[in-house]
Amino acid sequence: MAISDQELRQRLELLRIEHRDLDDAIAALMESGGHDQLRAARLKKRKLQLRDRIIVIENQLIPDIIA
Repeated sequence: MAISDQELRQRLELLRIEHRDLDDAIAALMESGGHDQLRAARLKKRKLQLRDRIIVIENQLIPDIIA
């Protein structure tokens, strides 16, 4: 089943929101002074996974242009 561009855009927006939220969570964790290294590492890993998914969806939305 093919996913429509509209559905991809909706997923993309949700991923971008979660990515920004993780940015905030990581910053708050670092500022708190608790420096839970394992939690910070997990959040950063999740953020990278989200970034990879964002890139995949962005590439699906960009039409192939043959030069």
